[in-house]
Amino acid sequence: MATKRQRRKRRRRHGDAPPAQQRPSAVAADDAQRAKAARRRSVHLERPKAPWGDFPLSEIVIFVGVVLLVIGFFIPPPQGFVMIAVGLVLGSLAGLELSVREHFAGFRSHTLVLAAAIGVPVFGALFVATMIPTPICLGAGLVAFGGSAWFFTNAFRRRSGGALFRLRD
Repeated sequence: MATKRQRRKRRRRHGDAPPAQQRPSAVAADDAQRAKAARRRSVHLERPKAPWGDFPLSEIVIFVGVVLLVIGFFIPPPQGFVMIAVGLVLGSLAGLELSVREHFAGFRSHTLVLAAAIGVPVFGALFVATMIPTPICLGAGLVAFGGSAWFFTNAFRRRSGGALFRLRD
């Protein structure tokens, strides 16, 4: 004999979910989501174009940085030291520009490089310009690194269709 609960007819309210026969299964929904992400990822198969078009600005900046670096080794201090420093900064900035462009286009993840580009200057500025003890400067640099790494990881996930990283093809 049926219990009172079994005999009671369940009435659907307006906001209730449809019955199980009408809903897609979890496997089908997961497959549809993966297919959608794959379609988004397939768009980003080629390296993103530079904002300045085909002009080789990054390559020229890297070349100038290498020339300054090499010449700086043969010039006596303090001019030689300044040339070496400027050469390193120019080369680093050109590489960082490419990393930013590829990362935010969803082409390839450069999370650690970009996070280090935030954390290392924070540590360096606090260490050189203040009288704060070294462990506190290091902690501030690590906090900046961790926070920016979280931000860059989330940005890459949004741009790449959910991927955490992309390996070279």
